Amino acid sequence: MRLFRRVKRVGLPPGTVQYVGQTVTQPIQVQTLAYGPETVVEKKDLSIEECLKVGDGAAVSWINVDGLHDTAALERLTSHFKIHPLVIEDIVNTSQRAKLEDYGGYLFIVIRMLDYDEEKQEVSSEQLSIVLGPNYVISFQEIPGDFFDPVRERIRSGKGRSRSSGPDYLAYMLIDTIIDHYFVVLDKISADIEEMEDELLEKPGRELLETIHGLRREMILLRRSVWPLREVVARLERAESPLIRPGLNLFLRDVYDHTVQVIEGIESFRDLLSGLQDLYLSTISTRANQVMKVLTVIATIFIPLTFLVGVYGMNFEYMPELKIWWAYPALWGVMGAVAGAMLVWFWRKGWM
Repeated sequence: MRLFRRVKRVGLPPGTVQYVGQTVTQPIQVQTLAYGPETVVEKKDLSIEECLKVGDGAAVSWINVDGLHDTAALERLTSHFKIHPLVIEDIVNTSQRAKLEDYGGYLFIVIRMLDYDEEKQEVSSEQLSIVLGPNYVISFQEIPGDFFDPVRERIRSGKGRSRSSGPDYLAYMLIDTIIDHYFVVLDKISADIEEMEDELLEKPGRELLETIHGLRREMILLRRSVWPLREVVARLERAESPLIRPGLNLFLRDVYDHTVQVIEGIESFRDLLSGLQDLYLSTISTRANQVMKVLTVIATIFIPLTFLVGVYGMNFEYMPELKIWWAYPALWGVMGAVAGAMLVWFWRKGWM
C-alpha cells in the first residue's frame, strides 16, 4: 500500500500533463462499444485516431482506455472531445481522491477500483476516471483489466435498461459495479479477520501482530478510497445537469445506500482489528502472568526449604542433630511437609 505519491508534480503549473503512476512499457489499449436499442458494435485494440470515428450515429459510445503513460495520445483523444486541460492533468495523475466536477458539456468523475490479494493480505487501488458526455462515456484506467465484463455482457445481450438508456445509465453501471466489488473485498477481509481471531486464541505470535497491524494500514487505504465516494454519489443524485436524466435518481440512491454500507463495514473492520490488537496484547500479558505465577509459587515453596538446607549446611562443630541417626530422614520429612502444606494453602487460596 502506498498512501501518497505526488513528488514528481511539485512546482509544475496547473494543467501540466505529466503521468504520475506505475512504470508501464506496453502501448495503451483502446476498446470501444457503440450501441443503441437495436445495434451493438464492439472493437478492440484501436488506435486513438480509429476510436474517434467509432460511434458515429450510435446512441451511446463507450471508449475505454487502458494505460495513461502515453500523454501525447491521451491529449489527442481528449482534445477531440474538447476536454479541459485540468481534467487531463487529473486523469494522468493517479493519486486523485474520488470526486465529481461539472464542466457544463460533460461531467468528470474519479473513483477508485479496489481489489484484495488474499495471499499477501494487501489492498490494491487503481484510479478510474470517467468523462460523461451527451452521447459518450470515456473511461481511463492505468492498468489493463477491470471488473466491467458483466456490464459489457449486459450491453451485448440487451438485458435490462442497458441498451435503451443513455450514457448516464452506462456511467451508473460502471460506478455500481465498482461499489459492488467493494463488498467482495470486504468479504475477503472478513474471512481473514475470522482466521486471525481463531489463530489469536490458539497460538498468538509476533507474526500475527504484524499481520493485524498491516491489515489496519490497508483499512486506511480503503477508507481514503471510499469515504469521498459518498459525496460523489450524493452530488450525482442531486445534480441539475441535463446529462443526468431524472429517472436515474432512484438508481443513484441505491448506489448511495451501498456506499454507506461499505463505509460502515470498513469502520466495523477497523474496530475489530483494533480489538484484535488489544486482545493479542491482553493474551500475551495473561500468558506471561500465568508463567510468572507458576515461577512465583515454585520460588515461594523453595524459600523455607532453602532456609533449612542453609541452616544445616553451616560448618559449626556443635550441632546435636547431626549426631542422631534419624536426623537426615527427619529433615527430608520436615521439608516435604512444609512443601505439601504450602501447596495445599496455595490451592485453597485459588492461586493454583
